[in-house]
Amino acid sequence: HVQLQASGGGLVQAGGSLRLSCAASGRTFSTYALGWFRQAPGKERDFVAAINWSTGSTYYAESVKGRFTISRDNAKNTVYLQMNSLKPEDTAVYYCAARRTTAQTMSITSRGNIWGKGTLVTVSS
Repeated sequence: HVQLQASGGGLVQAGGSLRLSCAASGRTFSTYALGWFRQAPGKERDFVAAINWSTGSTYYAESVKGRFTISRDNAKNTVYLQMNSLKPEDTAVYYCAARRTTAQTMSITSRGNIWGKGTLVTVSS
């Protein structure tokens, strides 16, 4: 079965950068999309970014476009989220997700997602 292991969270000042990693295992992901979602305290879990494993095409939430970049390393079965120009409102628990769908569909609904454990990102002002 699919397992997702996220890492890389931490405390950073506003304007700083962090890179999250998600190691995926348990199957081949050629027909999957992998993505990142986040959940701030008291709020719902929201889409952040997704990537089609086979084609590398990507989708982003408007709030992170131009600041975050999602990428994957096929050889390592790992997805990354490079986060630059971080803002206090980016503070949240970030979750890695996988689903047999497209990145575009993953950006629309999280139904059916396989989730990893979250990693906390805290951005101080």
